[in-house]
Amino acid sequence: MADKNFEKLILPMGTTLDRFIMRNQAHFPYATGELSQLLRDIALASKIVNREINRAGLINIAGSYGSNNAHGEEQQKLDVVANVRFSRALRNGGEACAIISEEDDDMVITGNNASKYVVAIDPLDGSSNIDVNVAVGTIFSIYRRRTPVNTTPTMEDVLQAGRWQVAAGYILYGSSTMLVLTTGKGVHGFTYEPSLGEYYLSHPDMRIPETGTIYSVNEGLLPDFEPGVQRYLEYCRAKRYSGRYIGSFVADFHRNLFKGGIFMYPATAKHPTGKLRIMYECNPLAFLAEQAGGKATTGTERILEIQPTSLHQRVPLYIGSRQMVEHAEALLQAEVPVRA
Repeated sequence: MADKNFEKLILPMGTTLDRFIMRNQAHFPYATGELSQLLRDIALASKIVNREINRAGLINIAGSYGSNNAHGEEQQKLDVVANVRFSRALRNGGEACAIISEEDDDMVITGNNASKYVVAIDPLDGSSNIDVNVAVGTIFSIYRRRTPVNTTPTMEDVLQAGRWQVAAGYILYGSSTMLVLTTGKGVHGFTYEPSLGEYYLSHPDMRIPETGTIYSVNEGLLPDFEPGVQRYLEYCRAKRYSGRYIGSFVADFHRNLFKGGIFMYPATAKHPTGKLRIMYECNPLAFLAEQAGGKATTGTERILEIQPTSLHQRVPLYIGSRQMVEHAEALLQAEVPVRA
């Protein structure tokens, strides 16, 4: 009789990210070797960032960097480290002609003018949580350029509506590191195996439940929310839904993707157009949500239909399980006063 413990030792490891890309390249929209290489460049940079995060407390790279980013927000040291790592990987990889980053004021022209793609990236979402060892992540989005190859990219190339994304995803740095990816043919999750330095397909064809019992919002801002949002939160509490808000968008979205739920960052008096950036946060995760069967909206408009007018444009966001988002939309659009 075979030794069951031995059999476990020789079980197949599974499909690596590289192999998955190669096998499925024919099914990707705009399937090219260039897009595949671009995804590998992002994966490589994420492995380096994962290493830096894991040793942040040992080499004193946690905490504030001492300057502000393009939005006037205090940069963390790891924000800067992650931005450098991803920008360098994308520039050296040769497949991105331009990069826009939450941490940079302007579009970065890489010099790879023969390249077909542009990348939008939030190098380290939720970085203020690193000091307290809470999960953080990277969010990325890939578009085909609009201007001809072998010319200098322009704002036309980067300011595209989310529906034109050819790939998007995020990397969650948590108890395990996961890369979740879509190229317009479903959503797939890859878990990082650090001893081998590879991402392995662990969650194929991910689907978000149609509804759930989790709502994610900063309820400390409740008095600043419009009446429709207050009505929806009143409904959630009456139904005894669970309030779960981490403060890292990627981590909140990731949990709701698995368990079902809604994430909300509404407009407030302080941020009348919302706080989250459409290019680096909303578009990529809206693409993922829709590919997984969910929904993403401003409360009145589909996120992926919005034509951005500036690099760091903000919008309100309601994203997650389809039925929960549609219910929130209905209450937002109903002219009913909040009950006392």
